[in-house]
Amino acid sequence: MQECGADCAKFQKSELEYKFNRKALERPYTSKHSWGKTYGEHKRHLEFSHAQYRELQKFAEEVGIFFTASGMDEVSPPLLCHVPFSKPQGQQVKVMMVLALGPSGRPMVISSGMQSMDTMKQVYQIVKPLNPNFCFLQCTSAYPLQPEDVNLRVISEYQKLFPDIPIGYSGHETGIAISVAAVALGAKVLERHITLDKTWKGSDHSASLEPGELAELVRSVRLVEKALGSPTKQLLPCEMACNEKLGKSVVAKVKIPEGTVLTLDMLTVKVGEPKGYPPEDIFSLVGKKVLVTIEEDDTIMEESVENHGKKIKS
Repeated sequence: MQECGADCAKFQKSELEYKFNRKALERPYTSKHSWGKTYGEHKRHLEFSHAQYRELQKFAEEVGIFFTASGMDEVSPPLLCHVPFSKPQGQQVKVMMVLALGPSGRPMVISSGMQSMDTMKQVYQIVKPLNPNFCFLQCTSAYPLQPEDVNLRVISEYQKLFPDIPIGYSGHETGIAISVAAVALGAKVLERHITLDKTWKGSDHSASLEPGELAELVRSVRLVEKALGSPTKQLLPCEMACNEKLGKSVVAKVKIPEGTVLTLDMLTVKVGEPKGYPPEDIFSLVGKKVLVTIEEDDTIMEESVENHGKKIKS
Protein backbone atom coordinates (compact mmCIF):
# COMPACT_ATOMS: atom_id res chain seq x y z
CA MET A 1 0.00 0.00 0.00
CA GLN A 2 2.84 2.38 0.81
CA GLU A 3 4.37 1.75 -2.63
CA CYS A 4 0.99 2.58 -4.21
CA GLY A 5 0.97 5.98 -2.48
CA ALA A 6 -1.62 5.35 0.25
CA ASP A 7 -1.26 7.36 3.47
CA CYS A 8 -2.60 4.77 5.90
CA ALA A 9 -3.24 1.03 6.20
CA LYS A 10 -6.40 0.27 8.19
CA PHE A 11 -7.38 -3.14 9.56
CA GLN A 12 -10.34 -4.33 11.66
CA LYS A 13 -10.21 -5.54 15.26
CA SER A 14 -12.94 -7.62 16.89
CA GLU A 15 -13.32 -9.28 20.26
CA LEU A 16 -15.80 -11.84 18.98
CA GLU A 17 -17.60 -12.58 22.27
CA TYR A 18 -18.38 -8.87 22.57
CA LYS A 19 -19.44 -8.43 18.97
CA PHE A 20 -21.65 -11.56 18.69
CA ASN A 21 -23.78 -13.41 21.20
CA ARG A 22 -23.23 -17.14 21.73
CA LYS A 23 -25.99 -18.29 19.38
CA ALA A 24 -24.71 -16.06 16.59
CA LEU A 25 -21.24 -17.60 16.92
CA GLU A 26 -22.72 -21.13 16.95
CA ARG A 27 -24.83 -20.49 13.85
CA PRO A 28 -23.95 -22.91 10.99
CA TYR A 29 -22.11 -21.15 8.19
CA THR A 30 -22.27 -22.93 4.85
CA SER A 31 -21.34 -20.06 2.53
CA LYS A 32 -18.75 -20.68 -0.19
CA HIS A 33 -16.70 -18.09 1.66
CA SER A 34 -16.76 -19.98 4.96
CA TRP A 35 -13.56 -20.86 6.85
CA GLY A 36 -15.39 -22.97 9.45
CA LYS A 37 -18.52 -24.98 10.13
CA THR A 38 -19.97 -22.24 12.33
CA TYR A 39 -19.83 -18.47 12.01
CA GLY A 40 -17.70 -18.35 15.16
CA GLU A 41 -15.12 -20.77 13.68
CA HIS A 42 -15.13 -18.74 10.49
CA LYS A 43 -14.48 -15.45 12.29
CA ARG A 44 -11.83 -16.91 14.62
CA HIS A 45 -9.94 -18.19 11.59
CA LEU A 46 -9.83 -14.68 10.15
CA GLU A 47 -9.18 -12.63 13.28
CA PHE A 48 -5.62 -11.46 14.01
CA SER A 49 -4.27 -11.86 17.52
CA HIS A 50 -3.04 -8.92 19.60
CA ALA A 51 0.53 -10.01 18.91
CA GLN A 52 -0.12 -10.05 15.16
CA TYR A 53 -1.53 -6.52 15.34
CA ARG A 54 1.59 -5.35 17.12
CA GLU A 55 3.69 -7.01 14.40
CA LEU A 56 1.64 -5.30 11.69
CA GLN A 57 2.06 -1.93 13.35
CA LYS A 58 5.81 -2.43 13.66
CA PHE A 59 6.04 -3.31 9.97
CA ALA A 60 3.95 -0.25 9.03
CA GLU A 61 6.38 1.96 10.96
CA GLU A 62 9.32 0.36 9.17
CA VAL A 63 7.92 0.99 5.69
CA GLY A 64 6.64 4.48 6.52
CA ILE A 65 2.84 4.24 6.46
CA PHE A 66 0.32 5.05 9.17
CA PHE A 67 -1.34 2.04 10.80
CA THR A 68 -4.76 1.91 12.41
CA ALA A 69 -7.74 -0.41 12.85
CA SER A 70 -11.50 -0.20 13.15
CA GLY A 71 -12.78 -1.35 16.52
CA MET A 72 -15.76 -3.56 15.75
CA ASP A 73 -17.17 -3.79 19.29
CA GLU A 74 -17.24 -1.88 22.56
CA VAL A 75 -14.05 -3.36 24.05
CA SER A 76 -11.74 -3.18 21.02
CA PRO A 77 -11.14 0.60 21.03
CA PRO A 78 -9.14 0.62 24.31
CA LEU A 79 -6.92 -2.12 22.85
CA LEU A 80 -6.17 0.23 19.94
CA CYS A 81 -5.09 3.17 22.10
CA HIS A 82 -1.63 3.11 20.48
CA VAL A 83 -2.86 3.88 16.94
CA PRO A 84 -2.79 7.47 15.60
CA PHE A 85 -6.53 7.63 14.95
CA SER A 86 -9.55 5.38 15.39
CA LYS A 87 -12.53 4.40 13.24
CA PRO A 88 -15.67 3.34 15.12
CA GLN A 89 -17.62 0.73 13.15
CA GLY A 90 -20.93 -1.01 13.44
CA GLN A 91 -24.47 -0.09 14.44
CA GLN A 92 -25.66 -0.50 18.04
CA VAL A 93 -22.14 -0.22 19.46
CA LYS A 94 -21.26 2.92 17.50
CA VAL A 95 -22.45 5.38 20.14
CA MET A 96 -20.88 3.36 23.00
CA MET A 97 -17.56 3.28 21.17
CA VAL A 98 -17.76 6.97 20.39
CA LEU A 99 -18.30 7.70 24.07
CA ALA A 100 -15.31 5.52 24.93
CA LEU A 101 -13.03 7.06 22.30
CA GLY A 102 -14.17 10.65 22.45
CA PRO A 103 -12.38 11.74 25.65
CA SER A 104 -9.07 10.29 24.37
CA GLY A 105 -8.71 13.25 22.02
CA ARG A 106 -7.41 11.04 19.22
CA PRO A 107 -8.79 11.79 15.75
CA MET A 108 -11.85 9.72 14.91
CA VAL A 109 -13.05 8.67 11.45
CA ILE A 110 -16.73 7.79 11.80
CA SER A 111 -18.27 5.79 8.97
CA SER A 112 -22.02 5.98 8.30
CA GLY A 113 -22.86 2.64 6.67
CA MET A 114 -26.32 1.35 7.62
CA GLN A 115 -27.12 4.61 9.42
CA SER A 116 -29.82 7.26 8.94
CA MET A 117 -29.26 11.02 8.81
CA ASP A 118 -31.01 11.34 12.18
CA THR A 119 -28.50 8.89 13.69
CA MET A 120 -25.56 10.82 12.23
CA LYS A 121 -26.94 14.05 13.68
CA GLN A 122 -27.12 12.35 17.09
CA VAL A 123 -23.57 11.03 16.76
CA TYR A 124 -22.36 14.53 15.88
CA GLN A 125 -24.08 16.02 18.92
CA ILE A 126 -22.55 13.35 21.19
CA VAL A 127 -19.01 13.50 19.80
CA LYS A 128 -18.55 17.23 19.29
CA PRO A 129 -18.37 18.24 22.97
CA LEU A 130 -16.05 15.29 23.76
CA ASN A 131 -13.63 15.49 20.85
CA PRO A 132 -13.93 18.00 17.98
CA ASN A 133 -11.23 16.16 16.03
CA PHE A 134 -13.38 13.81 13.95
CA CYS A 135 -14.86 13.35 10.47
CA PHE A 136 -17.80 11.54 8.88
CA LEU A 137 -17.55 9.19 5.89
CA GLN A 138 -20.45 8.58 3.53
CA CYS A 139 -20.73 4.80 3.20
CA THR A 140 -23.19 2.18 1.95
CA SER A 141 -22.59 -1.27 3.44
CA ALA A 142 -22.96 -3.56 0.42
CA TYR A 143 -20.22 -5.71 -1.17
CA PRO A 144 -19.77 -5.02 -4.02
CA LEU A 145 -21.71 -1.76 -4.01
CA GLN A 146 -23.79 -0.91 -7.07
CA PRO A 147 -23.47 2.65 -8.46
CA GLU A 148 -27.13 3.48 -7.90
CA ASP A 149 -26.70 2.79 -4.16
CA VAL A 150 -23.59 4.95 -3.65
CA ASN A 151 -25.44 8.25 -3.10
CA LEU A 152 -22.46 10.57 -3.38
CA ARG A 153 -24.82 13.53 -2.87
CA VAL A 154 -24.85 12.62 0.82
CA ILE A 155 -21.31 14.06 0.91
CA SER A 156 -22.70 17.46 -0.05
CA GLU A 157 -25.50 17.12 2.49
CA TYR A 158 -23.01 16.27 5.24
CA GLN A 159 -20.96 19.33 4.22
CA LYS A 160 -24.04 21.53 4.71
CA LEU A 161 -25.13 19.96 8.00
CA PHE A 162 -21.65 19.59 9.54
CA PRO A 163 -19.55 22.42 8.03
CA ASP A 164 -17.01 22.37 10.85
CA ILE A 165 -15.75 18.81 10.31
CA PRO A 166 -14.10 17.08 7.33
CA ILE A 167 -16.33 14.81 5.25
CA GLY A 168 -15.03 11.75 3.42
CA TYR A 169 -16.08 8.60 1.58
CA SER A 170 -15.74 4.88 2.29
CA GLY A 171 -16.34 2.95 -0.92
CA HIS A 172 -17.13 -0.69 -1.64
CA GLU A 173 -17.81 -0.35 -5.35
CA THR A 174 -15.75 -1.88 -8.14
CA GLY A 175 -13.24 0.31 -9.95
CA ILE A 176 -11.98 3.76 -9.01
CA ALA A 177 -14.21 6.24 -10.90
CA ILE A 178 -16.77 6.72 -8.11
CA SER A 179 -14.07 7.24 -5.48
CA VAL A 180 -12.40 9.86 -7.66
CA ALA A 181 -15.78 11.56 -8.06
CA ALA A 182 -16.13 11.63 -4.27
CA VAL A 183 -12.87 13.58 -4.05
CA ALA A 184 -14.13 15.97 -6.72
CA LEU A 185 -17.18 16.56 -4.51
CA GLY A 186 -14.92 17.49 -1.62
CA ALA A 187 -14.18 14.22 0.22
CA LYS A 188 -11.14 14.79 2.45
CA VAL A 189 -10.72 11.17 3.58
CA LEU A 190 -10.98 8.24 1.18
CA GLU A 191 -11.15 4.60 2.27
CA ARG A 192 -11.12 1.53 0.02
CA HIS A 193 -10.69 -2.20 0.67
CA ILE A 194 -7.49 -3.69 -0.74
CA THR A 195 -6.72 -7.25 -1.89
CA LEU A 196 -3.94 -9.02 -3.72
CA ASP A 197 -6.42 -11.08 -5.76
CA LYS A 198 -10.13 -10.40 -6.31
CA THR A 199 -10.81 -14.09 -6.96
CA TRP A 200 -9.74 -15.17 -3.48
CA LYS A 201 -12.23 -16.73 -1.08
CA GLY A 202 -14.11 -14.11 0.93
CA SER A 203 -16.98 -11.77 0.11
CA ASP A 204 -14.90 -8.57 0.38
CA HIS A 205 -12.33 -9.44 -2.28
CA SER A 206 -14.59 -8.72 -5.26
CA ALA A 207 -15.33 -5.25 -3.84
CA SER A 208 -11.65 -4.49 -3.25
CA LEU A 209 -8.89 -2.90 -5.30
CA GLU A 210 -5.78 -4.78 -6.38
CA PRO A 211 -2.43 -2.94 -6.01
CA GLY A 212 -2.38 -1.62 -9.57
CA GLU A 213 -5.87 -0.16 -9.14
CA LEU A 214 -4.91 1.40 -5.80
CA ALA A 215 -1.89 3.06 -7.40
CA GLU A 216 -4.07 4.40 -10.22
CA LEU A 217 -6.63 5.64 -7.66
CA VAL A 218 -3.95 7.55 -5.76
CA ARG A 219 -2.61 9.10 -8.98
CA SER A 220 -6.13 10.11 -10.05
CA VAL A 221 -6.97 11.57 -6.64
CA ARG A 222 -3.79 13.66 -6.57
CA LEU A 223 -4.59 14.89 -10.08
CA VAL A 224 -8.14 15.87 -9.09
CA GLU A 225 -6.84 17.63 -5.97
CA LYS A 226 -4.64 19.78 -8.21
CA ALA A 227 -7.46 20.36 -10.67
CA LEU A 228 -9.89 21.56 -7.98
CA GLY A 229 -7.73 24.65 -7.68
CA SER A 230 -9.24 27.98 -6.60
CA PRO A 231 -12.86 29.21 -6.56
CA THR A 232 -11.67 32.58 -7.89
CA LYS A 233 -12.48 33.01 -11.58
CA GLN A 234 -9.93 35.17 -13.37
CA LEU A 235 -7.76 35.33 -16.47
CA LEU A 236 -4.78 33.10 -15.67
CA PRO A 237 -1.19 33.44 -16.87
CA CYS A 238 -1.54 30.14 -18.73
CA GLU A 239 -4.40 31.67 -20.77
CA MET A 240 -2.50 34.75 -21.93
CA ALA A 241 -1.19 33.22 -25.15
CA CYS A 242 -4.65 32.05 -26.19
CA ASN A 243 -6.19 35.36 -25.17
CA GLU A 244 -3.62 37.26 -27.22
CA LYS A 245 -4.45 35.16 -30.27
CA LEU A 246 -8.21 34.67 -29.90
CA GLY A 247 -9.44 37.12 -27.24
CA LYS A 248 -12.39 39.16 -28.56
CA SER A 249 -12.96 42.92 -28.67
CA VAL A 250 -15.80 45.28 -29.55
CA VAL A 251 -15.60 46.29 -33.24
CA ALA A 252 -17.62 48.53 -35.52
CA LYS A 253 -20.45 46.72 -37.32
CA VAL A 254 -20.80 49.65 -39.72
CA LYS A 255 -18.81 52.78 -40.54
CA ILE A 256 -19.29 55.24 -37.66
CA PRO A 257 -18.68 58.91 -38.55
CA GLU A 258 -16.95 61.27 -36.13
CA GLY A 259 -19.39 62.73 -33.57
CA THR A 260 -21.84 59.84 -33.79
CA VAL A 261 -23.52 58.68 -30.56
CA LEU A 262 -23.08 54.92 -30.38
CA THR A 263 -26.06 52.58 -30.48
CA LEU A 264 -26.00 48.83 -29.96
CA ASP A 265 -26.75 48.06 -33.61
CA MET A 266 -23.48 49.76 -34.60
CA LEU A 267 -21.38 47.35 -32.54
CA THR A 268 -20.45 43.68 -32.59
CA VAL A 269 -17.82 41.39 -31.05
CA LYS A 270 -14.96 39.74 -32.94
CA VAL A 271 -11.39 38.64 -32.53
CA GLY A 272 -9.89 42.08 -33.09
CA GLU A 273 -6.51 43.49 -34.06
CA PRO A 274 -5.49 45.58 -32.25
CA LYS A 275 -7.22 44.65 -29.00
CA GLY A 276 -9.85 47.11 -27.80
CA TYR A 277 -12.75 47.11 -25.40
CA PRO A 278 -13.58 43.59 -24.12
CA PRO A 279 -17.01 42.11 -25.01
CA GLU A 280 -18.44 42.79 -21.55
CA ASP A 281 -18.05 46.57 -22.17
CA ILE A 282 -20.29 46.68 -25.26
CA PHE A 283 -23.37 47.87 -23.35
CA SER A 284 -21.47 50.60 -21.49
CA LEU A 285 -20.34 52.05 -24.84
CA VAL A 286 -23.94 52.70 -25.89
CA GLY A 287 -24.71 56.44 -25.66
CA LYS A 288 -21.07 57.50 -25.91
CA LYS A 289 -19.86 59.85 -28.68
CA VAL A 290 -16.99 58.83 -30.97
CA LEU A 291 -14.18 61.36 -31.43
CA VAL A 292 -12.96 60.10 -34.81
CA THR A 293 -14.45 58.29 -37.74
CA ILE A 294 -14.28 54.50 -37.20
CA GLU A 295 -14.30 52.36 -40.29
CA GLU A 296 -16.50 49.29 -40.57
CA ASP A 297 -14.87 46.23 -38.92
CA ASP A 298 -12.29 48.32 -37.03
CA THR A 299 -11.68 47.81 -33.32
CA ILE A 300 -13.28 50.37 -31.00
CA MET A 301 -10.31 51.89 -29.17
CA GLU A 302 -10.43 53.77 -25.85
CA GLU A 303 -9.04 56.98 -27.37
CA SER A 304 -11.81 56.92 -30.01
CA VAL A 305 -14.64 57.30 -27.47
CA GLU A 306 -15.44 60.46 -25.51
CA ASN A 307 -15.04 60.35 -21.72
CA HIS A 308 -15.47 56.64 -21.54
CA GLY A 309 -12.54 56.12 -19.23
CA LYS A 310 -12.76 52.34 -19.24
CA LYS A 311 -9.39 50.71 -19.24
CA ILE A 312 -8.93 48.29 -22.13
CA LYS A 313 -8.08 44.74 -20.97
CA SER A 314 -5.48 42.66 -22.70
